[in-house]
Amino acid sequence: MTKQFLKDAIGWGILLWFIGYVLGILLFFVVPSSMIGWVITPIGTVITLWVLFKKIKSNSFPYYFFLAVVWTLIAIIFDYFFLVKLFKPADGYYKFDVYLYYVLTFVLPLIVSLRKK
Repeated sequence: MTKQFLKDAIGWGILLWFIGYVLGILLFFVVPSSMIGWVITPIGTVITLWVLFKKIKSNSFPYYFFLAVVWTLIAIIFDYFFLVKLFKPADGYYKFDVYLYYVLTFVLPLIVSLRKK
């Protein structure tokens, strides 16, 4: 595990998660809670694609695979502790938009890896 991989996986993974977290808190005041994930998803997808194409320099599929694993684990673990446990949403947290977000978090790095080859 290289220093660059740790930066790409942990650094970008936490930063991308935090951007979504802050957006969610801001949107909470202007969007119905059931719609927050649907508003964040396209924004987060564009930001994630920008990071993957512009900031992640590897051309190795295994690199992107492990990046996808780490980013997805960060998303799941941080969501659980900083959203589910902290805010205890009355209507629950895990709905289709959240599962879509987890799938995109895992799949986008793999797709970008194939496009970069």
